[in-house]
Amino acid sequence: MTPPPLRDQLGRPLRTLRFSVTDRCNLRCQYCMPEEEYVWLPRKDLLSFEETAFLAARFAALGVRRVRITGGEPLIRIHLPELVKRLAGVPHIRDLALTTNGVLLADQAEALKAAGLHRITVSIDTLRPERFRSLTRRDRFEAVCRGIRAAREAGLAPLKLDTVVMRGFNDDEIVELFEFATAEEAEIRFIEYMDVGGATAWRPGLVFDAEAIRDVMRRRYGSVEAIPASDPAAPARRYRTPDGRAFGIIASVTEPFCRTCDRSRITADGRWFRCLYASEGTDLRGPLREGRTAREMEALIARTWSGRADRGAEERAALPDHERAPLFTASDLRSDPHQEMHTRGG
Repeated sequence: MTPPPLRDQLGRPLRTLRFSVTDRCNLRCQYCMPEEEYVWLPRKDLLSFEETAFLAARFAALGVRRVRITGGEPLIRIHLPELVKRLAGVPHIRDLALTTNGVLLADQAEALKAAGLHRITVSIDTLRPERFRSLTRRDRFEAVCRGIRAAREAGLAPLKLDTVVMRGFNDDEIVELFEFATAEEAEIRFIEYMDVGGATAWRPGLVFDAEAIRDVMRRRYGSVEAIPASDPAAPARRYRTPDGRAFGIIASVTEPFCRTCDRSRITADGRWFRCLYASEGTDLRGPLREGRTAREMEALIARTWSGRADRGAEERAALPDHERAPLFTASDLRSDPHQEMHTRGG
């Protein structure tokens, strides 16, 4: 019998969980990692695959049905298909996904599919190699394109592409990226540039908002029709062009969706954050390594989620632009790497 989901103070179910498996990344995207130096999590603190699967089972017993593997860049983690296989075997998990920058994907797509991964999302913010180098400070554009093709050929579907849209940087590529996604048999999701984690260069003027994205699409395709949501907790609002092609927009900055958010995230060292904007998380690694039983860990998770009332994006959106600055400063991030987006898993 499938257990009912646990609910928080606003009635939101504990249903979607993101596991970061590393805080390291092989790119240095300006909207995520704009600083030159970082404080990394100690390797001894990272959860083992066995520990991760154990926690996944505890969350699944309380209602989690969707698990996403993230990073940093998750494909950096050695033997990642082994973890995928473990998670695919956890009872009640119906959807197992992964988000990657795609750099290492071409060599791993088939193994991930064989291990039990259901679907994949690849981040790609520009189709211009010179812009890619400027944004990521790495020359790996062709590797990302190969990774996208490999994911499609491996049958990791539905394939999604994520694009963070930044005013004055890549907002002139929206149509081009949409057409690229169509050609790759993928659905693209345009994401507003968010003021979270390590986005220390963020400012309101760089946000190319959801309405501006819709307007670009209308000017090119004549109209865009909202697609009724099959899952009200999904972060992306989906639209359809007159020829039937779909795209999504994740508008956490200007159209926050806190009241339906069922997502939480666990860092690679076992810190559980119930909101992307939260300043503190709950340590799960400590009790786990102290030998707490499955029932004791589930009780800790249940107590914590039942008290959740986070509405971080809504609260930030209510601030006037002149008061809205990056969530954390560079010094904040150096004192606590758990505040970094690449540590929390996005």
